[in-house]
Amino acid sequence: MAETIIEVKNAELTLGEAAASVHVLKGVSLTVEAGESIGIVGPSGSGKSTLLMVLAGLERLDSGEIYVDGTPLHRLNEDKVADFRGRNIGIVFQSFHLIPNMTALENVAVPLELANVRNAFEIARQELVAVGLGERLTHYPGQLSGGEQQRVAIARALAPSPKLLIADEPTGNLDAETGRQIADLLFTEQRERGMTLVLVTHDAALAARCSRQVRVRSGEIVSGAEAQPLSASACQGVASA
Repeated sequence: MAETIIEVKNAELTLGEAAASVHVLKGVSLTVEAGESIGIVGPSGSGKSTLLMVLAGLERLDSGEIYVDGTPLHRLNEDKVADFRGRNIGIVFQSFHLIPNMTALENVAVPLELANVRNAFEIARQELVAVGLGERLTHYPGQLSGGEQQRVAIARALAPSPKLLIADEPTGNLDAETGRQIADLLFTEQRERGMTLVLVTHDAALAARCSRQVRVRSGEIVSGAEAQPLSASACQGVASA
């Protein structure tokens, strides 16, 4: 029987105040099984990126419940959520979010050091080699191409060996060919490490590579909310796409 890694129940979230407030999530419920790759899609302003941030513990619900790997994030304070996130959730952003005055190796190692992980720099080196940047360890972000910077960001996300990898428009700042290479890397790492991948994208081709698409419109999930059994053919389709 598949293990449920994400369960969201009746999530409600309003951002902003008074006349500027926006009801972003409206009774959202979602189930994701371990090992799935989920593409969250929908129009701009539909709430899909906010849903992703809720899954990452970066936005707190007004009401409802969210469980990640059985942990009730909605009941934890910010410090405990941050600790859980650091150990269990890897996050890749569209804009890379690398520290400009640190080398690629340092960018990957610093979060590990902050978490008191042993051999942080050796783990960082291994992760950079795994994403094809073994020759770029001492380069700074400004010396790297956009695709290389995103590879550093992926290595940083993967370094703690998370069960869940979350990506917000991971190819959005890249040209088509570089974006395809980054997508290949994400799906390869997800498959080989047995992780769950949840990503937001406007790219229909990228979303189609996922084992399931969750469609969001006006703060509600309109299709794809329920987990489906993973099939070998679906996994192979992702691998070969």
